[in-house]
Amino acid sequence: MKTAKTISTVSKKPPFKMGLFSRTFFLLLGLMGVSFGIWLQTFFSMESGPRAVQMAHRVITSVSITRSALTYAPLEQRPALLLDLATQEGLRVQPREEEDILEPILRSPYWQRVSEEVRNGLGSQTLIMWSVNEAPGIWVSFDLEGDKYWLVFDREQLSLIAGAEWIGWILSALLLSFLGAAVSVRFVNRPLAQLAQVTQQLARGETPSPLPEKGPAEIRDMNVAFNRMTRDIRQAEADREIMLAGISHDLRTPLARMRLEIELSNVSEETRQAIDEDLAQIDRSIAQLMEYARPAAKAPDEGINISQVLTDLFDRERSHTESLGGQLTADIVPHLFARIDANDLKRIVSNLIENARRYGRSPTDDRAYIHLSAHSKGNMIEIKVQDQGKGIEEHEVQRLLRPFSRGELARTGVNGAGLGLAIVERLLQPIGGRLELRSPPGQGLTARIEIPKLKVRESARKTV
Repeated sequence: MKTAKTISTVSKKPPFKMGLFSRTFFLLLGLMGVSFGIWLQTFFSMESGPRAVQMAHRVITSVSITRSALTYAPLEQRPALLLDLATQEGLRVQPREEEDILEPILRSPYWQRVSEEVRNGLGSQTLIMWSVNEAPGIWVSFDLEGDKYWLVFDREQLSLIAGAEWIGWILSALLLSFLGAAVSVRFVNRPLAQLAQVTQQLARGETPSPLPEKGPAEIRDMNVAFNRMTRDIRQAEADREIMLAGISHDLRTPLARMRLEIELSNVSEETRQAIDEDLAQIDRSIAQLMEYARPAAKAPDEGINISQVLTDLFDRERSHTESLGGQLTADIVPHLFARIDANDLKRIVSNLIENARRYGRSPTDDRAYIHLSAHSKGNMIEIKVQDQGKGIEEHEVQRLLRPFSRGELARTGVNGAGLGLAIVERLLQPIGGRLELRSPPGQGLTARIEIPKLKVRESARKTV
């Protein structure tokens, strides 16, 4: 079983990708994070050695002072002295027992350096523990008159730096990194965002707002060049419209005069009819050129009733099709709304119907049988124009969508400017629409267009 050949003129929507602002922001943030990490590593490397020596000297001094104070203090004053050391200096003196449960000091470069310096100052027999009997602290042993004691320091007193303080520094650095990255990226991205916005306006056929011709030299030069290019494009379009209008006027006047001269000339009816057909073809080609040169209108803000516009167009085109011996039928779902200019929609569908009338004649009786339909499909409105002609080959589709391209004479049997489908594509692009041609074997050609549907809430407001 053969399947339909389908060619879409608009590529599939690409997957979501991060914008330039997001990419640059995360890149700059990552670089700042790496730099901050390297700085921390360097700081620790440079700070740990001197601070370990400083803390070790503090331990040695505290142990020496405590030992001397307890040695020379009367026995009855020692409890008061120990209490004063604990409350004023944060030092606790506890007796050392053989059954104490000991936990060695951490095996980090900083604490190992502190232990080494303390033993060098107090003696190699000095014990330095991380905890004793599961009580946290820095426990340093010393002897006093034959008795063994522990001098207990709070870990925060001897640590490289307080944990809470480090957390505050890190959070502050991260916050400043976020703010710095956001400000820097916005400063760089803002001119590009403005350029992208006006470029989209230009692509939609609108007159873009001029870019500010100030700022850094590179941005200023780019904006000046873009503004000049925009003015040149607008001037070229205006000149083209004036030129085509002049050509149309200058050609149609002698064409009308030639028709009159032919009617008054003494030629056969067959010759007169052949010449008249040639003149009519020239007139149609001129009209199609003018239609192609005319830009698409700006899409209305509130949208229009697509169903009503297509119904009115169907009533007009049906009588014209029947007068040419063809048949036009329709299946239009009511209350379809979209943001598109009504005249542009009529130009789009009229071109497709005219294309079907000329090139989609049935091989059996050489008559055009055309069906127009409009339905809702997800977030899009689908409009189809189907004929019962010979169809087209798959490799011919892309060529027919180019301006001034026509199908094979075996299919068409007629000549034309070859702008009908190109006009449809040009009018669909500014509103985000798409054109698709389908040609099932032996079933003619189906021209299918999709245009974005108006939101349900907005369309409901229009029907009230």
